[in-house]
Amino acid sequence: MKTLKEISCGKTVKVSRLTGEGPVKRRIMDMGITKGVEITVRKVAPLGDPVEITVRGYELSLRKADAGMIVVE
Repeated sequence: MKTLKEISCGKTVKVSRLTGEGPVKRRIMDMGITKGVEITVRKVAPLGDPVEITVRGYELSLRKADAGMIVVE
């Protein structure tokens, strides 16, 4: 079980589930990150925060804490 924050640049993964609850989980889902969607990791900042990804055809930056809630395969 890996999370999005453990994925290196250039890799494409599929979301298997979201952990967390309440408003944070809702916000992640509102950004288009849902079960089964493919995510490409484009860049990771030098200190690991934020992570820049491509999801559903658009670019998005996520905090490392939020990326840790996204379980991928």
